[in-house]
Amino acid sequence: MSTRKTKIKISQQTSLEYHHRLIISYKGSSYYGWQDLGENQEKQTVQATIHHALQKICKYQSCNISVASRTDAGVHAQGQVIKISIPLEIASEKLLLGMNSLLPDDIRILRCEHSQAAFNPNKDAKSKEYHYYFCTDGVYNPLTNDITAHIPSSNTNPLNIKLMQEACKLFIGEHDFYSFAKRDASMDSTIRTIISCEIVRVEHSLFANELYCLKIVGEGFLRYMVRYIAGSLFSLGREQLSLTDINEALKNHKEKKISSRAKSRGLHLIRVAY
Repeated sequence: MSTRKTKIKISQQTSLEYHHRLIISYKGSSYYGWQDLGENQEKQTVQATIHHALQKICKYQSCNISVASRTDAGVHAQGQVIKISIPLEIASEKLLLGMNSLLPDDIRILRCEHSQAAFNPNKDAKSKEYHYYFCTDGVYNPLTNDITAHIPSSNTNPLNIKLMQEACKLFIGEHDFYSFAKRDASMDSTIRTIISCEIVRVEHSLFANELYCLKIVGEGFLRYMVRYIAGSLFSLGREQLSLTDINEALKNHKEKKISSRAKSRGLHLIRVAY
């Protein structure tokens, strides 16, 4: 079946900038995170891939991309939000079709609309929702292993899901997440507010017989914060930590992490609310 190419009519206004707000989805397995690492870096990023497609449409003129959340290497997104600023006037619906025709199959523009110049995808966000998917089957499903984490549970190595669900409540509210994030001297504050946090069973036979999802919504997150929270919950489920250990880590700065961070493959940015 032949592929129909999308033709885009553009009118050039080099003295003006046109802004668009996009919702994008991507599978992060093949990318070294969101942020562009510069021309000298060999590892591809989601931002660099989108920027390359955008420059083709803009005839390699200058353009700018800002993002709601700088996802890490291997992390996926279903509802990432970006703003693009370009020197060309293009209808949003045609820009969407044009970019999707140039992007690889693991990145898709889901929605595109005109944006105000002052819109900031990161600073204007009211909340962000992440899901961390993990299966507890003895053997992982190779078809979905790159989008779900494998945390096996058995009679000899059980995972206490009920205790993990109880611990989720500890993270809700305003806390100092210094002990659950990567050290960053540029951070003004490590205090963040979590709106909701829960672990639910997911019924989907395609993924796994025993599939769970850590759902967490917050006003903002520190780097690796969700993955350290997930990692602490997994350690708790293995009885390597206690509820008291997690509670104390939320109250006191601990230079040594109470657990390793969970693998990136299970983490998905679901939506950003404004």
